[in-house]
Amino acid sequence: MTDAPIRRMAGRGRFITFEGGEGSGKTTQIKKLAERLEAAKLRAIITREPGGSPGAEVIRHLLLSGMGKLLGPEAETLLFAAARDDHVRTVIQPALVQGTWVLCDRFSDSTRVYQGRVGHVAAGLLNAMERVTIGDLKPDLTVILDVPVEIGLKRAAARRGSAAPDRFESEDVKFHQGLREAYREIAASEPQRCVLVDASADANAVAASIWTALRDRFFATPAAGIASTA
Repeated sequence: MTDAPIRRMAGRGRFITFEGGEGSGKTTQIKKLAERLEAAKLRAIITREPGGSPGAEVIRHLLLSGMGKLLGPEAETLLFAAARDDHVRTVIQPALVQGTWVLCDRFSDSTRVYQGRVGHVAAGLLNAMERVTIGDLKPDLTVILDVPVEIGLKRAAARRGSAAPDRFESEDVKFHQGLREAYREIAASEPQRCVLVDASADANAVAASIWTALRDRFFATPAAGIASTA
C-alpha cells in the first residue's frame, strides 16, 4: 500500500544507522528504506562504513584485505577512525546540514563491537577516537538487525558466491556469536536510540518493522499525515 504524504520536516536531516552481524541484511533493508523515504518526498542518501567517501574507501580496501588484522587491533581501530573522520566531515555532516536523511551501513557501534567487545581494544582508546572523529554526532536511530549466526553466515556465503570471504566473514563461529551478543547488549542498554529487529523474517516483514520504528520515533500519529503499515 502506498503511504499517505508525510508532513515534511524542516531543518537538519535525520541520521539512521544500520548495524548487525554478517548476512543480517543491512544492504537490502537500507535500500528498501531509501525507496520508501523517496516515495514520501524525503531526500535520503545511502552510505557505508568503512568507506563512504573517497579517502575512506581507500582505507576500506586495506581493512577488508586483512591488513588491519596484521597490524594488530589497536592499529586497526586507528584505521577505522581515520576512515570515519573523513566520512563524517565530507559526506555525513554536510548532508545532514542540508536537510538530507543519511542512511549508513555501519557506524561507531560496529567499532565498539568488532574492535572493542570482540577485539578487546580498551574502552579508553575507543572513547578517544569517538571524540576526535564524531564529537557530538550521534545517530538519531540505530536499527540493529538480529539474526542467528548460522543463518547470517549462510546468507553471507551465498552473497559472495565464489569470491573469497573478507577479513570479518572469515572469522570463526565463536567470533560471530560474540558479535551478536554485543549488538543485543547495545540495543538493550540504549533503547531510546536503538531498535532491535528480527532479521530472520521475510525481507518485506523486516522492512515493515523498520518503517514502524522510524514512524513512531520521528513522525506524529498516523492522523498527522503518515499511513499505517498495517
